[in-house]
Amino acid sequence: MYRILLADDEGIMLGALSEIIRRQYGSEVEVALAKSGRTAIEQAESFHPDIIFMDIQMPGINGIQAIREIRSFNSSCLFYVISAYDKFDYAQDAIALGVEKYLMKPISRKTVIETLDEAMAKVDQFRAKRSEQLEIQEKLETVIPVVENGFVSSLLLANDIQDEEYYKQLLEISEDYAYAEVLQLGSGIRDGRLESPVGSRLKAQESYSRIRSIVKSFQRCIIGPVMSDRIVLVIPCGQEHFGYEERIEAIDRIRQIILRLEEKLELKFRCGIGRICRIGDFSISYQEAVSALQNSRSRVTHTDDLTRQGIIEDNYPIELERDEFACLARGDVDGVRRNINAFFDWMLAKDPEDLDSMRLKALELLLRAEQEAFHAGAVNYAYSYRKDYLTQVTALPDAERIRGWFTDHMLSITGVIRDRIENQSESAVARAQKYIREHYMSEISLDDVSKEVNVSPYYFSKLFKEEVGENFIDYLTSVRIDRAKNALRDPALSVREVGAMSGYSDPNYFSRIFKKQTGMTPREYRDSLKG
Repeated sequence: MYRILLADDEGIMLGALSEIIRRQYGSEVEVALAKSGRTAIEQAESFHPDIIFMDIQMPGINGIQAIREIRSFNSSCLFYVISAYDKFDYAQDAIALGVEKYLMKPISRKTVIETLDEAMAKVDQFRAKRSEQLEIQEKLETVIPVVENGFVSSLLLANDIQDEEYYKQLLEISEDYAYAEVLQLGSGIRDGRLESPVGSRLKAQESYSRIRSIVKSFQRCIIGPVMSDRIVLVIPCGQEHFGYEERIEAIDRIRQIILRLEEKLELKFRCGIGRICRIGDFSISYQEAVSALQNSRSRVTHTDDLTRQGIIEDNYPIELERDEFACLARGDVDGVRRNINAFFDWMLAKDPEDLDSMRLKALELLLRAEQEAFHAGAVNYAYSYRKDYLTQVTALPDAERIRGWFTDHMLSITGVIRDRIENQSESAVARAQKYIREHYMSEISLDDVSKEVNVSPYYFSKLFKEEVGENFIDYLTSVRIDRAKNALRDPALSVREVGAMSGYSDPNYFSRIFKKQTGMTPREYRDSLKG
């Protein structure tokens, strides 16, 4: 069904157009009539036409003015201007408003039908495109929560965040920084603590889509799954630190979210907020948010508001320390070395004679680094492994010797972590190449192979190109063509059979690819072997 609005102050014109349209299209159309610009606007508001034939010269509000007004609330409608005057100014205004055609009176029956056929085809295209967009949107509404859940889980597990760029691309995250908000839920509140029986968690699972919708209506964020009695929110941001005003704004916003959630759901909520950090180090902000929840009875607590933390004295470079361990986790040797030197420069500037504090700090950070390496699977643990550390560090006579001892151990640990990461990467590529060589005759894709080696497609594609020197499809093609060359040596096999054995079910496509790779068709290549 196509809805058509005819607007003209001449009754005869309206009658003639209406008759032509109804005779030609019958029940396919619904026609509404208007004898003035004002009536046309009112009809357009209630009738919602797909196509409008608008006369330029009408009493009161003219056609151009009516089109401009209708455009403000119906952007998809197609306009066809009809006029007895070939005026340049009118034509210019019509073009500026996106009118499809400027038709001169008198209009023949043929012109009306040809114009409407063209308009109906455009309406069909628009509806098909809109339907496709809605279908895609519907699928995305199903897929995006799964992708977001995977991203949050990956961040919390801190799996070297190999998938970070892949997820950022999928979720359209351009920022390098983020902070955590941890929503805790329960059925009631007693003494500032949430009561959280199993029933409330089930209710949260059932209400998850509503929780997502409400939270996202207040702020742009990535939402994790319901984990026990918590939901983790990742808030991307473009700055490295909270200013006081930004921190207050974040607290106020989550308070509003909690009020709306409790208004719509039979649940109670609290929230802890962590500091801003690099997205790859998100687990730090998450732990701060959890700590804020555990150490406060307030409904919303930012980690910086906790009095239990006290004040870091002496302008201690906490961000430098955090960056050092972020570099360690990535196996970034240069970054660790840079941070060590900056940290020691700070200690020397603080008090160059306080060697005991330097020794203790070096030992503290080294033990922490080894623990990080152990959890990353890069080193093993033994009870007596560190028995010489205390003796060694105590015997160091000056600041530079302490710096050197600490640097050597830290770079050694970072190198082990880096090697672990690289070995895992090399192993994935090697396994992928083996899989391709064993399955080249089947219809395999980048997604199939990346799933086989348990690496995300985006990261695998990048890794494969770096390690092998060519992309996945080029490597697969070269393997298939090499196998085809060997098979063509057997005269008992037809070209079609060779193509099928090499992974190409379509013989014509096989011939095109073979010629592109070798400069010869399969038959020409076979003939060249005879010479």
